[in-house]
Amino acid sequence: MLRSSTFTDSGPRCSCLPVSQTLNSMDTVLMGSLQHCCCQLPKMGDTWAQLPWPGPPQAAMLLVSLLLAAGLMHSDAGTSCPVLCTCHNQVVDCSSQRLFSVPPDLPMDTQNLSLAHNRITAVPPGYLTCYMELRVLDLRNNSLMELPRGLFLHAKRLAHLDLSYNNFSHVPADMFQEAHGLVHIDLSHNPWLRRVHPQAFQGLVQLRDLDLSYGGLASLSLEALEGLPGLVTLQIGGNPWVCGCTMEPLLKWLRNRIQRCTADSQLAECRGPPEVEGAPLFSLTEESFKACHLTLTLDDYLFIAFVGFVVSIASVATNFLLGITANCCHRWSKASEEEEI
Repeated sequence: MLRSSTFTDSGPRCSCLPVSQTLNSMDTVLMGSLQHCCCQLPKMGDTWAQLPWPGPPQAAMLLVSLLLAAGLMHSDAGTSCPVLCTCHNQVVDCSSQRLFSVPPDLPMDTQNLSLAHNRITAVPPGYLTCYMELRVLDLRNNSLMELPRGLFLHAKRLAHLDLSYNNFSHVPADMFQEAHGLVHIDLSHNPWLRRVHPQAFQGLVQLRDLDLSYGGLASLSLEALEGLPGLVTLQIGGNPWVCGCTMEPLLKWLRNRIQRCTADSQLAECRGPPEVEGAPLFSLTEESFKACHLTLTLDDYLFIAFVGFVVSIASVATNFLLGITANCCHRWSKASEEEEI
């Protein structure tokens, strides 16, 4: 006889039936009235050793019954679908369900998970630990401000990540830690995104598409991009770029890559300084940054010192003359008053 067991005190109880009653209970199993069986099945050799030999027909039916029951239990354990979600062919769709948190349990073989168009504010640490087959994660149009550290440590096959239309303010250095399989990252339409850490995309050698458009970026470190050898598409338009001297290294790198890296050159514009406001970002040349490379020679410093000295002497002389003039006017006015008396 097989051992019986239960789930928890609060959950449904589950007992494994004696083998002699297995045939009689198959109708019940097939109708779905039995709950998940959580007991440990004995070894097949031990089971047959304990059973009286019923004859070939009964043995065949018993074997089929055991296999069916095991198959049903395995199927139930591996394909449970979260409430408010739909699951089909390793795709779990929980989009547009007004969720405030991520669903706690997913099928273990999930490859495509959509949590888009909800109200999710946070993803718990270690949420993706058990879903090693995950390839696509869609978190767009939520209220996320950050992702927990090490979220992708076990998601080695994750290739497409959509974080657009959220509330990220910065991209830290460890945001995509160990997510070396990423091919596409979408961080567009995060209006509060002000900073991308220089090492934010470190190790993502397979990354081909990066979307940073329509955020709040005024500058971007060259170090954040030059470690992406496979980059093909870069979207940076719609940001308030300040095209000062700090932007020159990035623009020079982009000009050298523009033949191999598609960029939204028509949408990327300068918001400052005033002399280049509204100018397309990719229209700036080395001549535009000529002032950033001006250096003063010894003659320049001597000239500036001489001019300063002359200006200071002139200022003292001017003040002296003004003082004398004021004193003379005062005496003249006093003398005029005495003559009238």
